Amino acid sequence: MQKLVWYNGEVSPLETASVPAADHAHLYGDGLFEGIRIYGGKVFKLDEHLARLYFGCKFLGYKMELDQPTLRNKILEVCAMSEIEDGYIRLNVTRGTALGLDPKAVKTPPNIMIMVSTLALYTPEMYDTGLDVITTSYRVAPPSTLDQRLKCIGRYAYHILAKEEANRAGAGEGLMLNHEGYVAECTGDNLFIFKDGVIKTPHPSQGLLQGITRDTVIALARKAGIEVQEVVMTRYDILSADEAFLTGTAAEVIPMITLDDRPIGDGKPGEQTKHIISLFREETKTGTPIQPVAV
Repeated sequence: MQKLVWYNGEVSPLETASVPAADHAHLYGDGLFEGIRIYGGKVFKLDEHLARLYFGCKFLGYKMELDQPTLRNKILEVCAMSEIEDGYIRLNVTRGTALGLDPKAVKTPPNIMIMVSTLALYTPEMYDTGLDVITTSYRVAPPSTLDQRLKCIGRYAYHILAKEEANRAGAGEGLMLNHEGYVAECTGDNLFIFKDGVIKTPHPSQGLLQGITRDTVIALARKAGIEVQEVVMTRYDILSADEAFLTGTAAEVIPMITLDDRPIGDGKPGEQTKHIISLFREETKTGTPIQPVAV
């Protein structure tokens, strides 16, 4: 088992991997990424992640030379080489290599990186006890600047500042509002609440990343007969909820028990949230088996 990086066709150990100094994401944040989970030797929601990535490339005008099926096979090949049974794939695509903000300066094909490693965002105990969350002072960018559904590397600068603010407060996560004061998302997670047996989550138009785990939870809940609504939401809705939880590829599904030092429900992980967690964990047994694939 080893942590590996595939970069434009070359494979090296993570510890010695490098990228060009003039990579456009390194210089300007001009890149896209996907975080993808490996569970039990299977890649979870691989095609969904790739579909979002390739739409992002189209949106940003990247001239991808590697098509989606070929990149899919490369990811599985690197995973097979790594032999990590439970891990985390970081997939980066940048515009290319060039000094200069103008995209016309980039004469190379997009740079592509596949990193196969491990990641644990929260300790196992935190899934039992739940997260304390604060409302941060940082707002998500309005769609007039950059649609937050685009998983662009550069957009995360203020998410990092919001996370730093949450860290200073001793909170597990930071809630981010949009420019109108409505709930958008947390620094790295989507937010859900339970109210009277109904799941509610902010509508994608409110300035949030439409997470793969988010969409998975919505589908699982509806399949289980639970009503799910995508709505406009304020902090009042969270504080008056019966339960709350967060979702993300790295976070998976984790209970949220307080907001700004105020308990949500009884201030403990709720039974409905635990049910969603169990449904999600069962779903992670599905996925794309890791096997070398001839291209």
